Amino acid sequence: MTEQTATKKWVFATNEEAVKVLGPNDLLIHLLSQTSSAKVIARGTEVAFAGADDEVARLQAICSTVTTLVRHGMQLGEADYRYIIQMANADELDSVVDVYTTEIGVTFKGKAIRVKTLGQRRYVDAIQKNDIVFGVGPAGTGKTYLAVAMAVMALKRGEVKRIVLTRPAVEAGEKLGFLPGDLQEKVDPYLRPLYDALYDIYGLEQVQRALERGNIEIAPLAYMRGRTLEDSYVILDEAQNTTVEQMKMFLTRLGFHSKMVITGDVTQVDLPVGKQSGLLHAQKVLTGISGIAFHTFSASDVVRHHLVQKIIDAYAAEQSANS
Repeated sequence: MTEQTATKKWVFATNEEAVKVLGPNDLLIHLLSQTSSAKVIARGTEVAFAGADDEVARLQAICSTVTTLVRHGMQLGEADYRYIIQMANADELDSVVDVYTTEIGVTFKGKAIRVKTLGQRRYVDAIQKNDIVFGVGPAGTGKTYLAVAMAVMALKRGEVKRIVLTRPAVEAGEKLGFLPGDLQEKVDPYLRPLYDALYDIYGLEQVQRALERGNIEIAPLAYMRGRTLEDSYVILDEAQNTTVEQMKMFLTRLGFHSKMVITGDVTQVDLPVGKQSGLLHAQKVLTGISGIAFHTFSASDVVRHHLVQKIIDAYAAEQSANS
């Protein structure tokens, strides 16, 4: 049976719109050509597709989706194009516009903070609906950044009185030896990713003022013992490096009108041999409890360089082959 072929066009409203949709040096066209057997040619305000019916329909749908996003005012780059193509290949293209138009808030510079993948959208939904949420997945999926963004917006709206950010002070596979300075200076290197996210979203001056007023607290996990955290948005980062005892201690700090988000990557545990990860243990014993949600990210949620997805998949495949 001969495969049906088609030749169709996608027409942009203006030359300016065509430039925005196709990207610098017709980047979208190049990516479509790399991932499709159909022929793709751009001329002026038109893109022509020639190939199998289903391929042509898929490419038209991708162009339609990107055009819709551009008309919503989105500025898209290579990572966005790759994600949209990936979603089209998975027959989940219908969710893309909804994902990209989900706005959490704005940074201190006025830039909109939006989710960039369907997994991120589901993560944000879980945080909104539950008091304790575990965000588990590989690096680059935005699990910490989005949690900090949600916390900052909650503080701005007056939903909580303070943000508490914490993580265990565990070295990532190397011994740093003696660190000079006072206690705060000793632990700051471990907490730097949390500072970076805060500065990006809230601004350096705002963060400094909030720290002075006590509206934001950044501290190592050991500082949480014996406390009750009320009216707070509490984020535990790098949770894979907590022990079982530390995780239990942290979770039982939850007070009234508070929310906890716990993030971690179970493939990057830096605990001594023989120590069980508190995050892995929590996944076993807390799943199914109402009000506690577990969201698992995948490599498809990575919003860094596209090679990061491939690196994560390669390591996962190697680990699976050896297990």
